[in-house]
Amino acid sequence: MLAGWSGSRSARTLFWASVIFSFVMAVLPHPPRLPGNPNDKLQHIAAFVTMSALGAWAYPRFPLLRLLTLLSAFGAAIEVFQAIPALHRDSDVWDWVADTAAVSVVLLAVWWWRRRASA
Repeated sequence: MLAGWSGSRSARTLFWASVIFSFVMAVLPHPPRLPGNPNDKLQHIAAFVTMSALGAWAYPRFPLLRLLTLLSAFGAAIEVFQAIPALHRDSDVWDWVADTAAVSVVLLAVWWWRRRASA
């Protein structure tokens, strides 16, 4: 069912919507509270797991290592923006590490699944 959507305009729209949503939530001076009040690292991990899964699904021919690099750079950019005093946010290099680790785990699973599916 979802395989037919891989690489579709809808999949790409979902991916870019997740990127925009993640950026906006990361730079809002006072983001809304989430149910269960998850800590900042869990929010980063959830956002980057979502973006990496949607990115691999939306762009199935895009090299996974390049997607990892770009999403990791996006996580670093978020931390740079969060360092702007006017935003009243906290920049933390460990958030970037969590982002990159989450993307790495998801894309490794995608690589493994694609390899098994093509065998």
